[in-house]
Amino acid sequence: MATITLKRTDSDYQFQTIDEAGQVMTMDIPEDQGGHGNGVRPMQALLSALGGCSGVDVVMILNKQKEIIEHYEMEISGERAEHKEPALWEIIHIIFKLKGSMTKEKAEKACALSIDKYCSVAATLRAAGAVITWEVVIL
Repeated sequence: MATITLKRTDSDYQFQTIDEAGQVMTMDIPEDQGGHGNGVRPMQALLSALGGCSGVDVVMILNKQKEIIEHYEMEISGERAEHKEPALWEIIHIIFKLKGSMTKEKAEKACALSIDKYCSVAATLRAAGAVITWEVVIL
């Protein structure tokens, strides 16, 4: 079972999460919302989780295919519902940027397998109604 402990670390909206392995993440909200901007915003943490989950998948798939990955980067953008509470992610777009021995076709296949089959975060976001689109750029 995964366990996260969350502790408030200032007198406003800054929190630290610590997982069962002792890994720490700091979250906060922007100054214009009453925070100090000293951490990842919670909804952006979801986009980061999507990137991390899919990133692991893509790297594993390409490694199993004996592809050399010289550079791997993802740009993830999202649009949230307006004038709704909760304001869920409605549209998420990912740009996978890779450099290495793989062809664009192999990179696209690895990304498709991740987003459509293996990435639990992508599946969770889709179940909440998000539409996830993506593209691959070979550097």
